[in-house]
Amino acid sequence: MLSFDAQHFPYPSRRNVVYAQRGMVATSQPLAAQAGLQVLQAGGNAIDAAIATASALSVLEPSANGIGGDAFALVWHGGKLHGLNASGPASANSTLQSFTQLGHTEMPKYGPLAVTVPGTPASWAAMAQRFGKLPLTTSMAAAIGYARDGFPVSPSVAYAWQQATKLFRKQLTAPHFQSWFDTFAPERAPEAGEIWRSAGHANTLQSIAEDNAHSFYRGELAEKIAAFVQGAGGHLSTADLAAYQVDWVDPISVNYRGFDVWEIPPNGHGLVALIALNLLKGFDFAERDTLLTYHRQIEAIKLAFADGLAHIAEPSHMRVSVKDLLSDAYADERRKLIGDMARAPQPGMPPAGGTVYLSTADADGNMVSFIQSNYMGFGSGMVVPGTGIGLHNRGHNFSLDAQHPNCIGPGKRPYHTIIPGFMTRGGVPVGPFGVMGGFMQPQGHVQMVMNTVDFHLNPQASLDAPRWEWDSGLGVNIESTTAEHLFRGLSARGHDVKWQNNRLAFGRGQIIWRDAAGVLCGGTESRTDGAVVGW
Repeated sequence: MLSFDAQHFPYPSRRNVVYAQRGMVATSQPLAAQAGLQVLQAGGNAIDAAIATASALSVLEPSANGIGGDAFALVWHGGKLHGLNASGPASANSTLQSFTQLGHTEMPKYGPLAVTVPGTPASWAAMAQRFGKLPLTTSMAAAIGYARDGFPVSPSVAYAWQQATKLFRKQLTAPHFQSWFDTFAPERAPEAGEIWRSAGHANTLQSIAEDNAHSFYRGELAEKIAAFVQGAGGHLSTADLAAYQVDWVDPISVNYRGFDVWEIPPNGHGLVALIALNLLKGFDFAERDTLLTYHRQIEAIKLAFADGLAHIAEPSHMRVSVKDLLSDAYADERRKLIGDMARAPQPGMPPAGGTVYLSTADADGNMVSFIQSNYMGFGSGMVVPGTGIGLHNRGHNFSLDAQHPNCIGPGKRPYHTIIPGFMTRGGVPVGPFGVMGGFMQPQGHVQMVMNTVDFHLNPQASLDAPRWEWDSGLGVNIESTTAEHLFRGLSARGHDVKWQNNRLAFGRGQIIWRDAAGVLCGGTESRTDGAVVGW
């Protein structure tokens, strides 16, 4: 029998872009990409393929997403871009006082109090009902099969799974966390290439597919979810689940050098990427890998995040408007703060006025940018016994500051980190793109847009290029493949620069572009198990 380390790559490799005409799927796990492609070949459209891929990822990459998470989508269909916000709110019983009385000074990271209503199953049902051609039983068949029959775990997923298991064994010691270990690591986390299966996942996915997620929100599964969370001391109730509805929204955009870049409006933080691009369009960038390019990108994202973290919340609680934050006048004023040296970011006030990402496209011109997540890997550490439903911990992103617009409150949705991206030009779709990874996501979006528009890199080269990530204050992490002179130059300009050797820390992206002839060109993440497949 052959012996080798599936996570060791001593030599650099190159991946070419993938071309196709009849359809394409790009995502972080090869079997999930194939699930989407098979649905296209069976007569489904890009929306059906996105559902197939996303549901498969909930099984194939549980270290980053699951049935109990949230989702967002940008769907190009019928000559128009549609936005889907399937993030869930806090329980009607979640008040600031209920947390402070328990002695919390910040939102818990793990456990029942971090759980908000999951939106992912509702997103699949809503997309299928509005735009799909196939029933969920067909689109989700691959996911159900992988959960029931098993699959060999891919290398990057195995690594993340093992790291999470080590962390959880140290931190999650309360009895209500035992079902996580029973489900995902009864003895240990699986190795790369090892077969893993979960009958609980399969049964839950089958139920979602057969009744369009009704049981998850208003039936037996809802009762199990609520009973488990409340039994562990959380707030989520059957009434909270029954009241949940996805939100179809109008996407927001800025024009960047002739291209319209689109994001989901708040409570997501795609707005941060748009604010940064609005600042950066006031500069000229001749080359990518120069000190001035890096410096200005980093300073712009710092200013954008300062505004985002201060202002983004449930839209009805925001005190400034998206329109004002994206106005050219406000960008002109904020751009003046980008000088020669690094600065600690401060928010402005404009004048009044554990995630997975996938892209799909079909021969009829439909395209989907879709993202779903449990947050921080496996989420809250709470798994509803016997169901495979790993509940997310999105509540952790609420504030416990009564004066902040993102303060926890009944029925409020938190500041949300997962964001799909889309680009058009002159009302014509260019295509979906995204970079998963918490607060890296807007930073990845900015880098992908500039790699494409300013530096004319193909989709694969755009994704392969070294990345940076602003951390906080003056701190910046840069990928170990970045040229050393950029490290030294940024340090000289006052940035607190650190090398980062963990490739997964810089997110995992996918891109599909469509040209004027209808030919699809795709790239996928080389830092993980990514695959782009075409037809």
